[in-house]
Amino acid sequence: MYHSIGIVGGGIVGLAIAYKLQKQYPNSKVTLFEKEPQLGKHQSGRNSGVLHCGLYYEPGSLKAKLAVSGIKQMTAFCRDHEIPHEICGKVVVASDAREEGFLNNLYARGKANGLSELKYLTKEELAIREPFVKAHKALLVPEEGIVDYKAVMQQLSSLILESNGSIFLNTEIRKVEERNDGIVVKSKNGETWQFDLLVNCAGLYSDKVFSTFTGEKRPLRIIPFRGEYMMLKPEAEKLVNHLIYPVPDPEYPFLGIHFTRMMDGRKEVGPNAVFAFKREGYTNRDFSLNETLDAITYKGFGNFIFKNFSFSMGELNSSLFVKAFLKKARKLVPDISENDFEKGSAGVRAQAMDAKGKLIMDFNVVRKGKQVHVLNAPSPGATASLAIADYIIEEYIK
Repeated sequence: MYHSIGIVGGGIVGLAIAYKLQKQYPNSKVTLFEKEPQLGKHQSGRNSGVLHCGLYYEPGSLKAKLAVSGIKQMTAFCRDHEIPHEICGKVVVASDAREEGFLNNLYARGKANGLSELKYLTKEELAIREPFVKAHKALLVPEEGIVDYKAVMQQLSSLILESNGSIFLNTEIRKVEERNDGIVVKSKNGETWQFDLLVNCAGLYSDKVFSTFTGEKRPLRIIPFRGEYMMLKPEAEKLVNHLIYPVPDPEYPFLGIHFTRMMDGRKEVGPNAVFAFKREGYTNRDFSLNETLDAITYKGFGNFIFKNFSFSMGELNSSLFVKAFLKKARKLVPDISENDFEKGSAGVRAQAMDAKGKLIMDFNVVRKGKQVHVLNAPSPGATASLAIADYIIEEYIK
């Protein structure tokens, strides 16, 4: 086993890998670097806090395997460390006969992935669970839940430090040099460290970090999509009890606008999926010329827009106009009105894309010399983070 391992990126996947390494190999020294003044500031700290159990993912895919294992590990971790979480279940709604076919396919996929107790709800059962939902057909997924991922990351960081690991905040790694006796890394501030192995968990910048560290061309491109949320005002929270999702349309990427109850009791609506003009751009005013050009000049991005033009315009419309956002939400809960909304949070999804414009939906990890690069860890990356860590250690580090 390696005596010293460096990890670049203090989101939940980087923390999970550091935690698992220190736990399995207590004689090894693990050092984690985060460029921000706090851990999990971006994707990991801006998601909706849902525990995904493996309903959507292609049977046999890495996502499917790690989601099923991951939710079990995550809920056990939360129980052991008294982290707020709840297995409340969710309802997936088909709004018409066409979507009923998609819902039946989801049911079969969930069964293939090992989910238990999936159940189609009668109108009476749905009315008891979610009285304001309108559905042609509804599927209950009882194994899904909610969690406070910020509390998870705080606990992981505490356990890393207690196990002789180190965490450096405000430390951006800029240069890497591989030598026969190890790998030397240098921070933006000029500090240097030497390790036996380096792991890239840089999330939104994973592709750029890969190129910087290896000197090689990026095997994929991260395209940033901003997801914007609305919050239900307190007087409208009665419209939603737990988790309510639409059936995803296989012709378009992303899940669509849904309703989420959060651990603090607030109810969230969203997200849409809008191209972000900056990788860490959380409003439509955030802009980076270099990062915008990096995306729009990529052949794959042009192919994606060509194939998904109507979808892309619809998502942009829902970002610019509340009425368009409301229309998507009303598909599930018809009684909701514009007055029930107030501005919520936003996150940016690091969506990997190939040159043909195809979204890379499965997890993607590569090893180059003394470096391991986690190039793609989209949803359910947070839920499955502990299982992802096991997989990476077993297949790429051990």
